[in-house]
Amino acid sequence: MSTVPAPIDATATPAWEALKQHHAQLVKEGIDLKGWFAADPDRVKKLSFEAGDLHFDLSKNLITDETVKLLADLGRAVNLEQRRDDMYAGVHINTTEDRAVLHTALRRPKDEIGSIIVDGQDAVKDVHEVLDRMYAFAEKVRSGEWKGVSGKRIEHLVSIGIGGSDLGPVMVYEALKPYADAGIDCRYISNIDPNDQAEKLKGLDPETTLVIIVSKTFTTLETLTNAREVKAWMLNALKEAGAIDGSDEQNAEAIKKHFVAVSTALDLVADFGIDPENAFGFWSWVGGRYSVDSAVGLSLIVVYGPERFQQFLAGFHAIDEYFQKTPLEENVVALMGLMNVWYVNFFGMKSHAVLPYTQYLHRFPAYLQQLTMESNGKSVRWDGTPVTSGTGEVFWGEPGTNGQHAFYQLIHQGTEVIPADFIAFANTANPAKDGDQDVHELFLGNFLAQTKALAFGKTADEVRAEGTPEQIVPARVFTGNRPTTSIFGDTLTPFALGELIALYEHITFVEGTVWGIDSYDQWGVELGKQLAKQITPAFHDDEALATQDASTKGLIDFYRKHRK
Repeated sequence: MSTVPAPIDATATPAWEALKQHHAQLVKEGIDLKGWFAADPDRVKKLSFEAGDLHFDLSKNLITDETVKLLADLGRAVNLEQRRDDMYAGVHINTTEDRAVLHTALRRPKDEIGSIIVDGQDAVKDVHEVLDRMYAFAEKVRSGEWKGVSGKRIEHLVSIGIGGSDLGPVMVYEALKPYADAGIDCRYISNIDPNDQAEKLKGLDPETTLVIIVSKTFTTLETLTNAREVKAWMLNALKEAGAIDGSDEQNAEAIKKHFVAVSTALDLVADFGIDPENAFGFWSWVGGRYSVDSAVGLSLIVVYGPERFQQFLAGFHAIDEYFQKTPLEENVVALMGLMNVWYVNFFGMKSHAVLPYTQYLHRFPAYLQQLTMESNGKSVRWDGTPVTSGTGEVFWGEPGTNGQHAFYQLIHQGTEVIPADFIAFANTANPAKDGDQDVHELFLGNFLAQTKALAFGKTADEVRAEGTPEQIVPARVFTGNRPTTSIFGDTLTPFALGELIALYEHITFVEGTVWGIDSYDQWGVELGKQLAKQITPAFHDDEALATQDASTKGLIDFYRKHRK
């Protein structure tokens, strides 16, 4: 086991008690964002920050100058800065797996080779050796030098993975579509449901399709099941097209030309038929949900090119550097994590919305669900003791303006107060006009209006002044004081996307440190996997069925009666 010091119980620190008293005082006085803005002309200036090339406005949050100071005090009380530095240095802060947590090494530049030696290995050197191999491979595919078994260039990728091997690449692929320049698209298969694979393979020409199997161990049930099925599809389709004759020799050659792997299990990769030279690995210190900037992002390098992937990594690194070097009171990354603790543990808020005002980020909330909830959905601390406070919150969201016509009613007038992060960019890849109206400005007008409405609301007197009948005045009142953070960028570039991902990685780390939990394991997903292996035979095996509980037996009985 790792020898990391036991977590500090945040709830037993003077800083926690000070925040508790501060919260009670704010509630007693009445939380009033409109009043706070009126009383302090410098509020926006004091609560605005620049990190990388992103602009942050925290002024519409339920915080004061005193709150910021006390949150920073809490960070210091739990040794946040030391644990951050330990993480960056490769200390084994993932205690249950006794591993370093070094996703930050994935984006360190080459001139930092030699700066991090972990378990006898030069982490940055190792990273760049794999990157250089991936860049060379991607250029072969992009240029047309890499050809399928019938001599045709590659025009389609199919990436097979699940969890962190899927959510990150899918999100980035969707986010950066304006930068695709090689005439290559990608489809991602993750779900073991056969419908996912069936839909993703529709219309594909096997002669121009390259498959990437993403599984560190090359044993992931869903990924390998899908990979075997796609291999069968590929070989059958190539034979039907006359590209191969179906012999073992030509089948083997087809697999080598149409399949590559992201894995470190080279023996299993070879057993599958993939040339180990075309396998790209990553390390035990890279958690799945922190791996999109590792070899897991191979599909992205092929579609967008090495130069743009390097820009993507540079965005991550910019936020890594900012988070490590900026004092807590001025560190917007740390403050956003500490504010989440403020809302969860002192206000009792249980969910957090992330609302990107760019359609290209439509998969970003889904990506954050794994990043945040698989990381911080824990009830024991990193030393195995029970947590001493609530942990985690439900992250969710959809892009604006779609969300406005779906769930914003709850955010504006529901009984649950839901903190929300609004993300937007000043420029769009696809400018348009509706007559004289700039459509992007219309879009951004909504972005700005929502945070204003949530913060300041609308009083009964203001509603009456509009001539509203008295009996429906209450329904049109907006209480306001609903907290939001605005994140504004210039353009959604690869660099900016890297910044956003790193931002939420570190927010997750800050929360986990305060709560004393290991944000880098995920044992909660294991039990269901184990039980699935035991239950699956029971669909046909009466002996296996007899060992199941009454509910499971009843459901399998329904299946047996209705399966055609």
